[in-house]
Amino acid sequence: MFELHHLSATEQLDGVRRGDWTPRELAEHYLERIARLDPELGAFTEVTADRALARATSLADAESPVSRASALWGLPFADKDLVARAGVPTRYGSRTMADVVPDASDDIALAFDVAGAVSLGKTATPEFGLAGYTEPLAGRPVRNPYDRTLGVGGSSGGAAAAVAAGLLPFAPGSDGGGSIRIPAAATGLVGLKPARGRIPSAAGFASLGGLVTHGPLTRTVADAALVLDALVGATPYRHATAAPSWDGGAFLNAAVRGEGRFQVGVTTDSPWAGDFEVGLDPEARAALDLATAELSAIGHGVEGLTLAPEPDYPRMFSRLWQAAAAGVPLDGDAVALTEPLTRWLIGRGRAMTARELGEALQFAALFERRLITRFAPFDAVLTPALAVVPPMLGWYDAADAERNFAQQVRVSPYTSMVNVAGLPALALPVARTAEGIPMGVQLIGRPGREDVLLAIGAQLERRLRWDRRHPPQW
Repeated sequence: MFELHHLSATEQLDGVRRGDWTPRELAEHYLERIARLDPELGAFTEVTADRALARATSLADAESPVSRASALWGLPFADKDLVARAGVPTRYGSRTMADVVPDASDDIALAFDVAGAVSLGKTATPEFGLAGYTEPLAGRPVRNPYDRTLGVGGSSGGAAAAVAAGLLPFAPGSDGGGSIRIPAAATGLVGLKPARGRIPSAAGFASLGGLVTHGPLTRTVADAALVLDALVGATPYRHATAAPSWDGGAFLNAAVRGEGRFQVGVTTDSPWAGDFEVGLDPEARAALDLATAELSAIGHGVEGLTLAPEPDYPRMFSRLWQAAAAGVPLDGDAVALTEPLTRWLIGRGRAMTARELGEALQFAALFERRLITRFAPFDAVLTPALAVVPPMLGWYDAADAERNFAQQVRVSPYTSMVNVAGLPALALPVARTAEGIPMGVQLIGRPGREDVLLAIGAQLERRLRWDRRHPPQW
């Protein structure tokens, strides 16, 4: 039986603009699914049903200031719980923020308002977005829709679970070391990390070193392009840089056309190797091999790529992550109430000297140049998205923070380098394990060339049809 969530976000947008259904009917459909299915998934930390229905109803009013032509007019979504929305509890995944209700909305929330979207609430995140999995002590662990014994990754874990299970047509996430791409790969979604400067950076707290950017989690490549266009065009962000671009108009054009033949490098090298365990599970290797074969069959040039060792990368990236955690606005007893990983990161960050931080920032700038130079012969670079099958809930060490950090590197050793270099990247759900668990790959683009990634992603989507794969809740 046909239901609205069976359609892509792009198809739902076309339908609501035609009047096939109203924004309120879309919101009601998803709110019913959230009420019925989320208790077993834990994707949402807050559901603002009354507020959402009022917003959806007002959009259809003839006197609404929001045009029907707005980029996401009438489409439901949910804010990640690192993003402040005025009047809605924003807990940052932390018990220390349980009573926070902001008076003002963050820029990214306002951008979705300008685009005409309808927020249904807040999606779950690990404490302050500092972990690559979503099992916060402040709430329920987020369960993978494909197997509820497995996690969903993080930090945009609630967003990914909601979209994968059909509780939202799309969801925004934020990505400082893989926080969009990791959960996308774990739940069978497309996850786009835009190039640095494409849209506002940071999420929740300031982004040290420009690591963090916002981006979409969707079921199709076209939907990812649709949301990217909305974020780019919603407001003239005064703090955005002039990222290199293409001359094809909307990014959706690139995704719909899916044209071009490109030179693609393939690598399993990681800058974390040496200090941390970096291996590749057979399932991750199989996904990479499948994507490589499909790219070759399409007609792209495909060749192996070797990266030079980066012995200083683990220490320097760890410093950046710890320094960012040091800025969490907690002191004294409040810090003691945080989770062990958060406490360790804050402590290490606040003990860091200015010299140590300066060295880390200098290293990041030089690493950016080296990686972009090494990738320059290629239009895109293909890597695994995850090195392992999504771990079971409770797999990460909840007490030993250093071991916990090493476990996170073991799961996703290919994502953080993209943030340091400021490059765009696209997670694509190309494969499934024998048990039906999604396995993805990562495409990394040249500076500002999201269009190339979207074109290649659309070509793979047409061949592999991951848009037809759904979890049991579907």
